[in-house]
Amino acid sequence: MRRADETTATREYAVRGMTCAHCVMSVREEVAEVAGVSAVDVDLASGRLTVTGANLDDRAIGAAVEAAGYEVGA
Repeated sequence: MRRADETTATREYAVRGMTCAHCVMSVREEVAEVAGVSAVDVDLASGRLTVTGANLDDRAIGAAVEAAGYEVGA
């Protein structure tokens, strides 16, 4: 059950440095651990990361991408 003060959103990010399926898996696993994240989709071809969840924190998502060894682009 969701609390009334939670806001569900979907956000997209550009991720630089991914070159293979292992890269995709690494980013997906790290971002999935961020508080509030309910779904993660990573597209290798476009370099796009799509995150859905409640009260998403862009800084925490960026830090998770960096922890996986990649960087969030503009």
